[in-house]
Amino acid sequence: MIVGIDVGTQSLKAVVTDAALKPRGRAAEAYKPSFPQPGWAEQDPGLWERALGPTIAQALAAAGIEARQVEALALCGQLDGCVPVDDKGEAAGPCLIWIDRRAEAETASIPAEAVRRVGGLVLDASHMAAKIRWLKRQKHPAIRRFHQPVSYLVERLTGQAVMDHALASTSMVYSLNDRRYDKGLLDLFEIEERELPALADAGSAAGRLTARGAAMTGLPTGIPVAVGTGDDFSTALGAGLVDPGPVLVALGTGEVVGALHATPAIDQESLVETHAYPGGAYLIENPGWLCGGALVWLKELLGLESFAALDRLAEQVPPGADGLLFLPALTGAMAPEWIPAARGCFYGLTPAHGRAHWARALLEGCAFAMRDVTDRLAQMGLATDSILLLGGGAKSRIWGQIRADLTGLPVRVPAATDSSPMGAAMLAAVAAGRVADLREAAALVRGTSQELSPAPALKPAYDEAYQRYRRLFAALKPLYQPAPQGPAGADPSSGA
Repeated sequence: MIVGIDVGTQSLKAVVTDAALKPRGRAAEAYKPSFPQPGWAEQDPGLWERALGPTIAQALAAAGIEARQVEALALCGQLDGCVPVDDKGEAAGPCLIWIDRRAEAETASIPAEAVRRVGGLVLDASHMAAKIRWLKRQKHPAIRRFHQPVSYLVERLTGQAVMDHALASTSMVYSLNDRRYDKGLLDLFEIEERELPALADAGSAAGRLTARGAAMTGLPTGIPVAVGTGDDFSTALGAGLVDPGPVLVALGTGEVVGALHATPAIDQESLVETHAYPGGAYLIENPGWLCGGALVWLKELLGLESFAALDRLAEQVPPGADGLLFLPALTGAMAPEWIPAARGCFYGLTPAHGRAHWARALLEGCAFAMRDVTDRLAQMGLATDSILLLGGGAKSRIWGQIRADLTGLPVRVPAATDSSPMGAAMLAAVAAGRVADLREAAALVRGTSQELSPAPALKPAYDEAYQRYRRLFAALKPLYQPAPQGPAGADPSSGA
């Protein structure tokens, strides 16, 4: 038996599979980030550690499996976090998570072209290197090294400080061509290589579960623990994506849009970034805007009991939401341009608009941002023959249909939309030698539960609404500086 873990922003999820990667049991434990100051977003690494044991136990119970039967473990999780650790590998402070913006000033002196040319990334405060630079300038006496969330937990479980190439490629100090940390970028950010985890393939074994790791997880001492990877990558892996073809759209708290490519193509316009991908390909993606988090915000604002209720409201309104537009920039814009200072808005309100229009406009606004990215991927020459819709938002049929009608592409929804823990399980299977490689693992998990075909008759209405969305974004750009901040303590990922 194999266990895969996803260390998310809102919860830790576990899946138990058999040796053929058939899911046998699932579980999740919720937690929340904290927002101590405007622009700051943190998470206590202890939340992840304390969630591991109970979540794994619940998944094993759901599967009817005993812990002694588990033979391998892997973790995936949130990208762009930065966990400072002491000389023993213990957290020396909270994790600065992906939506944290406190390191804005740390990027001002860095040449954006060097980051783009060598690492394929947009120079941005969300990435790990900027956060490391900020943390080092605080001169905390206990801080010795830095991790992303997955590599932090891997060290806690195995004693080995190691990170995969995909996660490293999100850091701003990694060379895509050389597949190692880049000395020039390290120097620019004032980081020493010894302060970072060693690099290894995601499906290789980081080490064996130590006695401490066994106590944390409830699993047998000595089982292999894979190096693991980021959730953007494991989400695609868990849906069986190993070759170019479909556009990946993962609808979680944020919305990630990308496609696989055989070579490290780099966007000259810096709308999408290039990452190493487990197995040797490259994921060309936009790391995303607040999507599911925006849905949570509107659901709670409207006092709705479920996301299904929000869908039912949206279904009452025709494409284009009777002229109402929503810009999905509640925590900054990532499409059609990266503008952290941007903020979301509804535009075009009249007395004729009601709650159903708000619901429809929000669903369409997130889809419009997706089209910004899919159009750019096509311009770069990437294969974009269909959309593979994943994540919790993929359960919404109307949201998938909007995306099919807007782009003219068929939308495929796998049977298991929450595929990130399955991607981790695939890595564990490779690390344990249960499958030869990720291609063999992908063949075991691949499948489609439904396909949504585009309605050509609706595309003109969507095209017109999309062009209005683009004009609105351009018109609002002069208002985006300086960045208006939300109240301290507000949770932009949940609306709380």
